[in-house]
Amino acid sequence: MKVQQAVVEHRWVRPIDQVRLPDAPSVGGKAANLGELTHARFPVPPGFVVTKDGYLQAMEDAGVRDMLRARGLPPAGADDAALTAASHELRSTVLGVPVSDALRDEIVDAYHELGDSVRVAVRSSAPAEDAADTSYAGIHDSFTDICGPDALVEAIRKCWASLWSERALTYRSVQGVTEEPSVAVVVQLMVDSDTSGVTFTADPRTGARDRMVVEAAAGLGEVVVGGQVEPDTYVLSKDGFHLLDEHIGSQTFAITADASGERTTEIPLDQRGDRVLTNTQLERLALLALSVEEHYHAPQDLEFAFAGDKLWIVQTRPITTLGDHTPPVDAGRPEPAPAGAVLAHGLGASPGTVTGRVRILRSVTDAHQLHDGDILVAPMTRPDWLPVLRRAAAIVTDGGGITCHAAIVGRELGRPVVVGTRTATTTLVDGAVVTVDGDAGTVCEGAAGTAELPAADSAPAAPSGTPHAGSFSWAEPTATSVYVNLATPDAAERVAAMDVDGVGLLRAEFMIMDALQGRHPMTMLAEGHRAEYVDTMAAAVEKIAAAFAPRPVVYRAIDLRTNEFANLVGGDVEPVEDNPMIGYRGCFRYVREPELFGLDLDVVHTVRKRYPNVHLMIPFVRTRWELEQCLGHLAAHPLGADHRMHRWIMAEVPSVAYWIPEYARLGIDGVSIGTNDLTQLILGVDRDSEICRDLFDTMDPAVLDAVDTIIERATRAGLTTSLCGQAVSTHPALAEHLVRKGITSVSVAPDVATRTRRNISVAERRVLLEQARDCSPSPRS
Repeated sequence: MKVQQAVVEHRWVRPIDQVRLPDAPSVGGKAANLGELTHARFPVPPGFVVTKDGYLQAMEDAGVRDMLRARGLPPAGADDAALTAASHELRSTVLGVPVSDALRDEIVDAYHELGDSVRVAVRSSAPAEDAADTSYAGIHDSFTDICGPDALVEAIRKCWASLWSERALTYRSVQGVTEEPSVAVVVQLMVDSDTSGVTFTADPRTGARDRMVVEAAAGLGEVVVGGQVEPDTYVLSKDGFHLLDEHIGSQTFAITADASGERTTEIPLDQRGDRVLTNTQLERLALLALSVEEHYHAPQDLEFAFAGDKLWIVQTRPITTLGDHTPPVDAGRPEPAPAGAVLAHGLGASPGTVTGRVRILRSVTDAHQLHDGDILVAPMTRPDWLPVLRRAAAIVTDGGGITCHAAIVGRELGRPVVVGTRTATTTLVDGAVVTVDGDAGTVCEGAAGTAELPAADSAPAAPSGTPHAGSFSWAEPTATSVYVNLATPDAAERVAAMDVDGVGLLRAEFMIMDALQGRHPMTMLAEGHRAEYVDTMAAAVEKIAAAFAPRPVVYRAIDLRTNEFANLVGGDVEPVEDNPMIGYRGCFRYVREPELFGLDLDVVHTVRKRYPNVHLMIPFVRTRWELEQCLGHLAAHPLGADHRMHRWIMAEVPSVAYWIPEYARLGIDGVSIGTNDLTQLILGVDRDSEICRDLFDTMDPAVLDAVDTIIERATRAGLTTSLCGQAVSTHPALAEHLVRKGITSVSVAPDVATRTRRNISVAERRVLLEQARDCSPSPRS
């Protein structure tokens, strides 16, 4: 007789290879990105993640979850001493919470799946960590070279506790994060790296997208991101990977690891000027990083490691501080006079120029000496310096590179940063007035021109390209609207303060993960949680609508594919498809499952009672009959009686060009051209295929011809038109082409909105100038 083995249900632990980007609300941004890369066959060390629910359940069982939720931000008006006391109390509380037997068993089982007594790295993965607008760089703790179940569980508990450090409390306050604090934890096999570092697929200092920046050091990468050494810095062109600039760093020691553990070794004097990476390694790294960027269709900040001849990716995240760093031009204002002699020179790591008084701090314990508006000068900063950094007008360090903590946080805070000066703490004089230029990487004597010292209580300047609401906008208005794409409400207020005309694409997919709490929509409906879902989603959309009002916000209904829905609890009801990308999704799914569509209609109807600037867009429309039936469901809903609400469709399928006149007769108001899906369906290439990536080209003449046809037919039918994609920001010729075709608007990522407005403005002026010349009388002969 065959004995059936019991199936162990894992509630709180998931293998990395089963995680995807939509799982970020449960497993955190870091784990979601690693899972996404693993699925796409990038070289990622194997591992697993303890979900945020594991942490929350432990706090719930201990009876402290409500108290922690209520104290997620620092006490109002807390000084450094009060912040330290609050952090100590909260961390002690979390460290005192026991790990249940059930959770421990899941962790140990997953650990043994990796191997017996293997060494692992244990790293935090908060829900908003490594997201599109918050990096949480160095905010939560990580641990390397952990071996054995007991040590692993203890490291996980310490990751949980780091959620309540002074720097974490401060960071949440700075970023305006009001959600309940929670954290998942990633566990991966250790990579015993010979060399490691960070690669940016765009220059974070200048915003240039035609080059890549690599920072590398010998040994483990923690010395680079922690700013413990001055790494090598390489700048390469994306076209051909030519080495454009090279700065050999200053590394006196390396941290290495093997089966005997971690150790710090001194680098011999005669090797300290050697390059860390060879040209061949740089080319391999650049090719891999560019492939990751193309997979995400967005610039990436990724951490890498070379172990022997093997190249690994150990982390990737969007570049959260890229922005548009081109300074405003004011023809009526004279150029400021240059400051005095250069006192210190390093790497410009965050743009901008600020004048202030030098305040040299050799330890975070000296923080009380720094006044608001001072120039912070230190050997190096670490994550626990965050409460101090937010008070500084600029940051200057002896060590570090453009990927160190001081640089990353400085860019997020919008402060000029100069790193790797080597001598700033010894050559600069405490209290002296200096000018810090984060573009040139210099610290100069005195003030530049007539610059005044910032007031002690003055607010820090907004990051370039992100003016405060009501502030002067240097960008010229354009007849063609420039919208932004958004996925979460986290950055709504910041983006709404930019020179943009609204939200052209509000993706529901990421927000619904919070609303669903990891459950399939049908599971929530079956459990009677419809109202809970609608309330949660409506609150998120309302936050965005309020920030942008009265500018329009176009909400695209849920467009998760079956393989993405299948990852949710209860997702076993999903059909298995060989190609979900062109399968059961979008408009056709709403026809077959009107109750799913009804959730979106409930959300929009609820929001429009207070914010009538929100409109509805239906994705992936393929035929007339399916759209007609879908609109029939809308007409039967109370929202259908709201005729002031615009009805949009996504133009992603080539058939839309044929059906546009019919769609207009059905009551559609506008079409938004989704270039990613349209390109893959016209060229017949999977947009996620790394093998065929050379074929995927939005600028292919066949794709552009389809775009032209859609715009022309939609315009004749009286529909507004938009194009959703980054090509309009990177290709000025495309911007001019769209303007000439009469497109109504474009919608791009917030970080390129300013550049896109500039491209559109130049194109419109050129068209007007040509028309004026054509209408001018001919000169007499």
